[in-house]
Amino acid sequence: MTTKLAPLSERPSWKALQAHHDTIQATTLKQLFADDPARGERLTAEAAGIFLDYSKNRVTDETLGLLTKLAEESGLAERINAMFTGEKINITENRAVLHVALRAPKSESIVVDGEDVVPPVHAVLDKMAGFADRVRSGDWKGHTGKRIRNVVNIGIGGSDLGPVMAYEALKHYTQRDLTFRFVSNVDGTDFAEAVQDLNADETLFLVASKTFTTLETMTNAHSARDWSLAGLGGDEKAVAKHFVAISTNAKEVAKFGIDTANMFEFWDWVGGRYSMDSAIGLSTMVAIGSDNFRAMLDGFHEMDVHFRTTPFEKNLPVLMGLLTVWYTDFFDAQTVAILPYEQYLKRFPAYLQQLTMESNGKHITLDGEHVTTQTGPIYWGEPGTNGQHSFYQLIHQGTRLIPCDFIGFYKTLNPLGRHHDILMANVFAQAEALAFGKTAEQVKAEGTADWLVPHRVFEGNRPSNVLLADHLTPKVLGSLIALYEHAVFTQGTIWSIDSFDQWGVELGKVLAQKIIGELEGTDGAASTHDTSTTNLINRYKKNK
Repeated sequence: MTTKLAPLSERPSWKALQAHHDTIQATTLKQLFADDPARGERLTAEAAGIFLDYSKNRVTDETLGLLTKLAEESGLAERINAMFTGEKINITENRAVLHVALRAPKSESIVVDGEDVVPPVHAVLDKMAGFADRVRSGDWKGHTGKRIRNVVNIGIGGSDLGPVMAYEALKHYTQRDLTFRFVSNVDGTDFAEAVQDLNADETLFLVASKTFTTLETMTNAHSARDWSLAGLGGDEKAVAKHFVAISTNAKEVAKFGIDTANMFEFWDWVGGRYSMDSAIGLSTMVAIGSDNFRAMLDGFHEMDVHFRTTPFEKNLPVLMGLLTVWYTDFFDAQTVAILPYEQYLKRFPAYLQQLTMESNGKHITLDGEHVTTQTGPIYWGEPGTNGQHSFYQLIHQGTRLIPCDFIGFYKTLNPLGRHHDILMANVFAQAEALAFGKTAEQVKAEGTADWLVPHRVFEGNRPSNVLLADHLTPKVLGSLIALYEHAVFTQGTIWSIDSFDQWGVELGKVLAQKIIGELEGTDGAASTHDTSTTNLINRYKKNK
């Protein structure tokens, strides 16, 4: 599949970048712009409806050339081709990684283990569209003959974060006589509040679990089943009219009481955090309609094609991925701030947290060796001007370097007086302020008392990307998500890690299963735990 690479820190381009960093780290963005007035127009790229201005990054043309060389030495082109052609690049689980197949047009062919996976993808999409149309039109009736007015998605991780984010992001396009709720947390409060004001005879549950055994999801699903039957007279036949499954385990689905004709399939080459454009997106399709859902898939695919075919120097995901490596490994930046200036994208930072940190939060390379550099940074953020009145203080004047991604749109979906101009003025102002700051001389010129001057100085030289698109459409959302998916892939390739497994979530789950039995039993905690855990378990049992 791929040739064995030298350890990252031993690659010639890496060593060149280290030497280059020593010469450039004291250079300011103010100086870079003064030396190259055309920089702001030159260091830009555009694809799939998204414009990227990366000129406010602490890089020169030499930096970008060395980063591109690093991508080449790391086998990025080869690795991209391996993913798109269905090679099993998820080596610890021996799986292909084919979220790109979920948005491939019918005319494409992607073969895994001798099977073209594109036709089954489109068969499921067509089945989803038929179901969504029935619910949206009112043709799908509940047990009592009433139409469905409430749709509750039950899932966790990728089976929740994607659907929640997409619903909020595309709320403008949703059918407003339908109510959508999302349940993920095993905390009973999550389910109780989600259904508190709903009627069982008008409520449909979408249960998303590949195996139909996921502890949190199935605990919530059984509570939903009990709630539904309590409100529908206890007739077990009612389950089939109020539940559908997104799963591959027909036996467990049928055992639950769901008609397997209403089971929507996805595949083991779809990772949870890459699954929102699979059947996991069923709630999204019901909310926005099949045409809008397919438009979102078109956006994904357009960015896929750009990533696969565009030279690295103008490739948006590659540029953003390489810049993250630059700051993480050479400037010791530990986080990346995602700052969407669009209220509909309020859940986008949370969605990216799983995409990025579950993918690249790894310390072992593909060769089974311990990494020699830092990997996946922490992603976080909040929408719009809200963040300006909370955490931007630390970004501007704190001691940590925090690269920022600002996301904005030329047009708003809700024109209201001056609102959008004010909103976008803040995007441009914040990026400018972070880059260029404010000197002591400028502060003094404003008549500031000498003792106060240091407090009002902004060092600047803090990097950011600005991403712009026309307005937030389903297609643009697809492009934006795929942009970050492939940027994450680029980072993982440079670090030589498997971005598509997630063994780090397993240990806690295994221990929790053991402790559940201890909490629900009559005996004290087993002595196999440390003294702290044993004491906490016993204290909880005594006081619950």
